[in-house]
Amino acid sequence: MPLDTTSYAIPVARSVADLRAVVATWRKEGLSVALVPTMGALHAGHLSLVDLGLTRADRVIVSIFVNPSQFAPHEDLDAYPRTEQADAEKLTGKAHLIFAPNAAEMYPAGFSTTVSLTGVTEPLEGEFRPTHFAGVATVVTKLMLQAMPDIALFGEKDWQQLQVITRMTADLNIPVEIVGGPIMREDDGLAMSSRNVYLTSAERQVAGKLNIILRDAAARVSSGTPIEEAMSDARKRILSEGFSSIDYLEIRHAATLAPFEAGHPDGPARILVATKLGRTRLIDNMPLA
Repeated sequence: MPLDTTSYAIPVARSVADLRAVVATWRKEGLSVALVPTMGALHAGHLSLVDLGLTRADRVIVSIFVNPSQFAPHEDLDAYPRTEQADAEKLTGKAHLIFAPNAAEMYPAGFSTTVSLTGVTEPLEGEFRPTHFAGVATVVTKLMLQAMPDIALFGEKDWQQLQVITRMTADLNIPVEIVGGPIMREDDGLAMSSRNVYLTSAERQVAGKLNIILRDAAARVSSGTPIEEAMSDARKRILSEGFSSIDYLEIRHAATLAPFEAGHPDGPARILVATKLGRTRLIDNMPLA
């Protein structure tokens, strides 16, 4: 399959062979390469990773692939927004190549390998989406081995995912530097997400309160309030604001996501939440001061 240079103003590789051919040409020119893996439906958060990549490498690849292996059967794979043309327009003049394979290219007939981790994958998201991180780890490993970039960039909004990928890359000695980009937020503080398009106008007004509750709870713990007392109060506040349910709201060790047994942080800490608002699942996090 030849490189697609006619559909959009930015070239698109749809096969691994074409992706590698482009990267090989860049390497012969002595250029460094950054990879920004995405599932498309790009927003300012994704574009901030592209901008960060441009400060760290000569060329930036953005992969667009809605990865079926990280969705459970009851999740929103079919409904997940697919906006390749709009994504390409946003990347024109910023990134240098889109890698947009189909499922058969990524998971050909007979594919039978899964990359799975213990430890950092087990709490929080791991409890509520037990197959999710195996799908993430597998597709990210494939993308890094397919593109062999110098760096790969991921947003801090998916904090646990970032820690999983960092751990996996170190454990497997994959020669790619993992770089986290800061959370991009809307004017009211809502963390940017492709799934925010699912929110109704009324739900959108409620959603903007989540980061405020997190910030207040984090400040209380930083000031000495026991973790469980602050989390209990914050859970009640989230539900009273109109959120449907809470999967988790926890303060954990920033790197390992282990709980703080003493009831107070004794190292770098992060507050993390996953909550439902209507049919939309929202996640957010932030560091403790």
